[in-house]
Amino acid sequence: MEEETPRVELTPQAAELVRRLREEHGPLMFHQSGGCCDGSAPMCYPDGEFRTGGSDVLLAELDVAGVPEPVTFWMSRSQYRAWSHTRLIVDVVPGRGSGFSLEAPEGVRFLTRSRVVDA
Repeated sequence: MEEETPRVELTPQAAELVRRLREEHGPLMFHQSGGCCDGSAPMCYPDGEFRTGGSDVLLAELDVAGVPEPVTFWMSRSQYRAWSHTRLIVDVVPGRGSGFSLEAPEGVRFLTRSRVVDA
């Protein structure tokens, strides 16, 4: 049986940052909205702090080594329509992200890279 390509994955650097943030803030979630600027970057929140609804799609429940529970990854439905043919790779880069995302004080920000997947 062929293994399904994950819709969302973390780079090793992103996974390490998630572990540190989990230690400090408890269970986590990601949400990526549409729009420009920080709105197109994944935002990391304490689990449940960002209210999701019918305009959001749950893309993944990420298993991160060292984190006891899955980290959910949500995306706005409008953004998902544009990116539905891609695999999302969450990475970490130097710089300041949004003040609402938990990594902001760390001097780094999460960034989504994408790769087209076979239809």
